[in-house]
Amino acid sequence: MRFARGGYNPLMFNAIRGTLCYKGGDTIRIDNNGVEWEFLVPARSVDAFGRLGDDTRALCWLLHREDQMRLYGFISEDERSVFVELMSVDGIGPRQALRILGGIGADELERALETEDLARLEAIPGLGKKTAQKLVFSLKGKLPSVMQAPVKTQMGPHEDIVRALVDMGYDRRRVLEALNRLDSLEGLPESPTERERELFRRAIVEMSAS
Repeated sequence: MRFARGGYNPLMFNAIRGTLCYKGGDTIRIDNNGVEWEFLVPARSVDAFGRLGDDTRALCWLLHREDQMRLYGFISEDERSVFVELMSVDGIGPRQALRILGGIGADELERALETEDLARLEAIPGLGKKTAQKLVFSLKGKLPSVMQAPVKTQMGPHEDIVRALVDMGYDRRRVLEALNRLDSLEGLPESPTERERELFRRAIVEMSAS
């Protein structure tokens, strides 16, 4: 992994675990033995940290400058690694990297870069054509799971739910296991649309609690 430009110290903290006591927008707070730690997080990942009062864990990235210190939090190693890689692109700092991950999940970002899908990249709020082209030029083939040569996964019956949960930071294998288990339970709606919504709701509850 390449480390971002000077002023960023990823080594002081790896992760902080505690009770989720606040979440909103792109911010969460974790109470760890009476000390509340505030993190800026990708907006699309906020719900992945669980419900208020849940035990949760945030992987950390510390911004340390003369005039400020700020903790950035991530739900997964891949999400944090992609954040670091984004900051290696000239002109992209931590706030813009966070906004990019707030507008597109790490997995989907990798797909867009690998396929040079500029239209999808330009759809990210605040990301223009020149920056989208710069991202493709700088990061294509360099993001974490691309370097690990992931196996293509066959589309399943609940692929939209799987993709949404993976983009929120959950592990795909665990998501598939949870959905297969939940889909076999009684009491699900008959309507396909309502069934998908209920499965999505139950999956978030189960994944957040585990």
